[in-house]
Amino acid sequence: KKERLTKIIESLSRPLEFASKDDFAHMESLKGLATLVDRLSNVALGFGPAHGLDSAFKELKETFTGFDALGPAEKKERVLKGIEIVKSMKAVEPSLKEGAELKPLSRAEVRKKLNLLKTPLERLKGIGPGLSGRLKKKGLTTVEDVLYYLPFRYEDRRHVKKIGELKPGTYEVVTGEVMAMGETRYGRRKLFEVVVSDGSGLLKLKWFNYRLSYMKNRFKEGQRLFLYGNVSIFARQKEIIHPDVELMDENDDSMHMKGVVPIYSQIENLHQKTVRKLVRRIVEEYAGSAVGGVPEDIVNEAGLMGLADAFREAHAPADAGGAAGAVLARKSITFDELFTLELGLALKRRNTKQEGGIAFKAAAFKSAASKSAASESNDTLEKRLLGLLPFTLTAAQKRAIEEIRSDMASPHPMNRLIQGDVGSGKTMVSFIAAFIAIESGFQAAIMAPTEILVEQHYLTTHAYADALGVRTVLLTSSTPRAERVRTLKAIEKGEVDLVIGTHALIQKDVEFNSLGLAVVDEQHRFGVVQRAALKKKGARGTEPEAQTGEGLSPDVLVMTATPIPRTLSMTVFGDLDVSIIDELPPGRRPVQTRLMRERDREKAYAIIKGELEKGGQAYIVYPLVEESEELSLKDATNMKEHLAKEIFIDYNVALLHGRMKGSEKEAVMRAFKKKDIDILVATTVIEVGVDVPGATVMLIEHAERFGLAQLHQLRGRVGRGTRGGTCLLLAAYTGSEDTWRRLKVMEQTTDGFRIAEEDLKLRGPGDFIGTRQSGLPDFRVQDALGDLTLLKKAREEAFGFLERDPELASPDAACIKEVLKARWKGRLELAEVG
Repeated sequence: KKERLTKIIESLSRPLEFASKDDFAHMESLKGLATLVDRLSNVALGFGPAHGLDSAFKELKETFTGFDALGPAEKKERVLKGIEIVKSMKAVEPSLKEGAELKPLSRAEVRKKLNLLKTPLERLKGIGPGLSGRLKKKGLTTVEDVLYYLPFRYEDRRHVKKIGELKPGTYEVVTGEVMAMGETRYGRRKLFEVVVSDGSGLLKLKWFNYRLSYMKNRFKEGQRLFLYGNVSIFARQKEIIHPDVELMDENDDSMHMKGVVPIYSQIENLHQKTVRKLVRRIVEEYAGSAVGGVPEDIVNEAGLMGLADAFREAHAPADAGGAAGAVLARKSITFDELFTLELGLALKRRNTKQEGGIAFKAAAFKSAASKSAASESNDTLEKRLLGLLPFTLTAAQKRAIEEIRSDMASPHPMNRLIQGDVGSGKTMVSFIAAFIAIESGFQAAIMAPTEILVEQHYLTTHAYADALGVRTVLLTSSTPRAERVRTLKAIEKGEVDLVIGTHALIQKDVEFNSLGLAVVDEQHRFGVVQRAALKKKGARGTEPEAQTGEGLSPDVLVMTATPIPRTLSMTVFGDLDVSIIDELPPGRRPVQTRLMRERDREKAYAIIKGELEKGGQAYIVYPLVEESEELSLKDATNMKEHLAKEIFIDYNVALLHGRMKGSEKEAVMRAFKKKDIDILVATTVIEVGVDVPGATVMLIEHAERFGLAQLHQLRGRVGRGTRGGTCLLLAAYTGSEDTWRRLKVMEQTTDGFRIAEEDLKLRGPGDFIGTRQSGLPDFRVQDALGDLTLLKKAREEAFGFLERDPELASPDAACIKEVLKARWKGRLELAEVG
């Protein structure tokens, strides 16, 4: 910090000396001097009082307050005064080099600063209940929320264009006076027009979908407006459709009218100027309390700003660099978030590896139901199961099983994620993991998100489990009361080996005798608290020979059929070991996919009828359960009636959606599996785990409304039998070539990981990671995961920092511990379960 302080003093000295050169000849060409002085002084003040220059920096700040509005003579006077102040700082500087080191903030000081950031907005002067209510709706309740409420763009108002200079196809900032306004028509369409002029030409402003009373009250003839938007030409007249508008008045200051101006997302009925003033006030008062979670040497080495600096620059960019400084500021704030995320994951990974768990030692399994142990094979359950299977495991499945076996033999809890494409055989891998636990004298539990999926797992497992003497039960919210009571007693007494269920597994009255393995299928469908609750039901036994102990953590296996790009899964699931099953079972034929437009609807229906005539079955999927006033989309409920009565009148058509009762859904799926139903009209409730071998064709309506990964999941429901399958993507509103190009990827490949990579490029990584679901801290910066290069850099630095300082004993680490605790807020334990 001594070195940085020296650099700050030098950075202040250079422009001041330059401004005074040649009788102040360069003063007007030196832009952003006041902002630079303010920013660097704030950085120095943030170091604390140890350097003894607090009063000098405060005086320097005051000297340049309002500098830009001063006349030439006053500016000269202020520059000369500034030079004297900086000279006085340099006089003290040698003692800094020889004297005491600037001490890092103590943990108590850090806590104090972090607590200050939690100040509720309603306590601030000028923010009453009405305004605080509107801010709360935007998620702004504390001063820290406001610091992270970053502008979504900046307008460079240093170079406002004249209307006569505007060129079509460019986004420009322009000012003008309202000359005329009113409602008009173009053909059948009504729109509201305002005509503005700045003396160099006329510009039309147009709005569609407006409230007439609001527009009439908003604009008045003679008003001066600040405008931003995409310039176009219609009937030889320059125009901007739906421009961003700010009213100008004589009292506007440079914060709104000059320089690089931040633009914030809309807060209920608040003008941009009101928002800017509010944010600027909070930034000036509280940004100095922002404590970063990145060690200072890493910040400097990466060429980033400290967190307090970054907040100031992001909300009030220095004019000299345009928006470049704001871009660096945003990058610095994002890196700070990502570093603390990755450091938290690194700590969790290390702690899990050190935690006491169960070292599974499989022995030949003797079923409790067997009357004669001698009649049973001495082979392991796994080997006996493989002998029963009508297929051979793939090399990818075998690799995943070996990785799991190695983890389970360790005395520390397994914490592994299995990623596998649709139909790759993850479920069978999880059954074998369960049998390893059961053979070692423990119970296993498999939790899945829907009753349909749970029942399917149970039916698949039950046949093999019975043959092997493994006692298996099904537990869901639909389990009858009397049966539930019997089942819970059996689980608690250890009379059950494998429990398969929904959220019902984590109810308070479910007590395991010795839970050794918890498997969570389609893990992204569960909240992190639910997954943690299952983990906490770990082994409770006390017999040494059973290797159990009070509260031992079970091994955890989480599975997902939503392929996550390798780069992202390595980084965001940094605390998990990852197994990837990237191979489909032999004989599985890829699903043929066809992308169609609305005009091809009849062709799509003909293809479905052709499949039905051959004895196949069909899914028709819609994005909505019922008709919506807000969205002009087809829905499952109405379309089921239309399809049954007008299109497929010779076939049995049924409806399935998430709002139906569990028993109703099960009845429909059972009938569909038995081929009593020919066409199942459904929502995305069928997205995961539904396995109907007779289904050979799927039509997905409004395919443009779905992400590629979700389309791939849905597509995986067909072609699960011997005949293969066809998926028809009907895109009603493609909107743009980008949308059509995105959907064409589905025709080109059935590789889920390639599709995930394409989705990553098109939509960014945020959609793959639900932070609330995954147990990660919520990101304060919108699209914090948008820069994979920055994410990987943050991971490398965080894991490297922990390697260099494993005990977090350095002075830097003392501060970082407090920041980490504040940001993760108790999620470190929760996120251990993925």
